[in-house]
Amino acid sequence: MRYTLRHVEVFLAVAKEESISRAAEALSMSQSATSAAMQEFESRYGIQLFDRNAKRLHLNSFGHTIRAKAQSLMAHAQDFDRELKKQEESGHLKVGASYIIGNYLAFKYLAAYMQQHPSAEVKMAVSNTPDIVAQVLNFEVDVGLIEAELHHEDLHLQLWREDKMCAFCSPNHPLANKQGLSDEDILSSDWIVREADSGHRQTFDRAMQGVLPSLNIALELSHNEAIKNAVKAGLGLGFLSEIAVADEIAQGALVPLPLEGRSVHRNFYIVTHKQSPEKQAVRRWIALCKEA
Repeated sequence: MRYTLRHVEVFLAVAKEESISRAAEALSMSQSATSAAMQEFESRYGIQLFDRNAKRLHLNSFGHTIRAKAQSLMAHAQDFDRELKKQEESGHLKVGASYIIGNYLAFKYLAAYMQQHPSAEVKMAVSNTPDIVAQVLNFEVDVGLIEAELHHEDLHLQLWREDKMCAFCSPNHPLANKQGLSDEDILSSDWIVREADSGHRQTFDRAMQGVLPSLNIALELSHNEAIKNAVKAGLGLGFLSEIAVADEIAQGALVPLPLEGRSVHRNFYIVTHKQSPEKQAVRRWIALCKEA
């Protein structure tokens, strides 16, 4: 065997950071030692794992191929080390959640999980769906909760629960008293929506089938609160999950606008990496989310 676990650890750190200096900092090693370990790893097998330029290191195709296997190997080695030390898994977990799920749903599951596993170290990252997917692919989180369906050969996707979207406006908007929006209303309005590739935007585009090319997208914003505030200011109509606007609608700060004959339902999904070693903590978390 020509490699050591230190070689694998350095390779994974450089793959994640795309920089020898940042990888060295993450590993608490000197830059020269990190660079030497990486060069030694490649030279022992006569391979090249990165495309190098002046500023960054990027995994080449072979580097991408072995990365998941290296991650799995390191995870198994860490599990073996814990077993040798007779340490029981205490439920440590890293969860990624897209904005709606992270801001309005996930923390109740987090509270229940931490009650069941009080000694567990649990971390939660909240971002948009593409970022959470990238974190799962990069092994930065153990499990992701996302708002859009996707297909990736390295990912396992599980249907979780249904969500309903709604269009809405400010109480002072000319359409505030409409019982439902016609195509004419939709096309005559300014729309404030989430950014392209977000789960919200995918659902919005599907809901607007037939009129989408002619819509007036006045603003594309990456945060739900920004969209709600822009709508309250009278800048146009918004489109978000009912979960995100429920309080404002109950308080009369926003007015829901049904979309006549248009589907506004979507699904939430649980996503994991196919090459991640099975963790009891992940199984417990998924079971908890599905039970709730």
